[in-house]
Amino acid sequence: MMNFNKSLLALVAAALLSTHAWAGEGPAGHSHGTEHGHNDAFSAGEPGNPKKTSKLVRVTMGESDGKMLFAPARFEIRKGEQVKFVLRNDGELDHEFVLANTADNLQHAEAMKKDPDMAHVDANGKRLAPKTTGEIVWKFTKAGEFEYACLIPGHREAGMTGTIVVK
Repeated sequence: MMNFNKSLLALVAAALLSTHAWAGEGPAGHSHGTEHGHNDAFSAGEPGNPKKTSKLVRVTMGESDGKMLFAPARFEIRKGEQVKFVLRNDGELDHEFVLANTADNLQHAEAMKKDPDMAHVDANGKRLAPKTTGEIVWKFTKAGEFEYACLIPGHREAGMTGTIVVK
């Protein structure tokens, strides 16, 4: 039985690795590339240059009193500004920070309901295990109101969204 389990595990691992190799940037509907008709498909701007950040924003994720939240839940940025987001998950659950417009995040959230363990490979998102940190550097090239949200099923619904106003 042990050899059968090892063979099965090796077969599954080979299938997963070969699928990943052919998948390109990530699962359909999850990467930001030409599926929106252009290469600059990020709705909230573009990945920034870590050597040219002009602002540091610390964002904490977690759970409190039956809600899931980000702190701060709102801030303002100037158009053209490059921001280094220092993310910390102080919670007991995995959380993620996905930066986009509301429509894109709602579409992404629907895809996550079908595949809650979806791997993130996009520059505008980071998933963090409890008590861990991460960073995203982002350049806000468009004015408007954008959001960051945790798109793990149930988290957004529990209040895990934030607003960025770009002036």
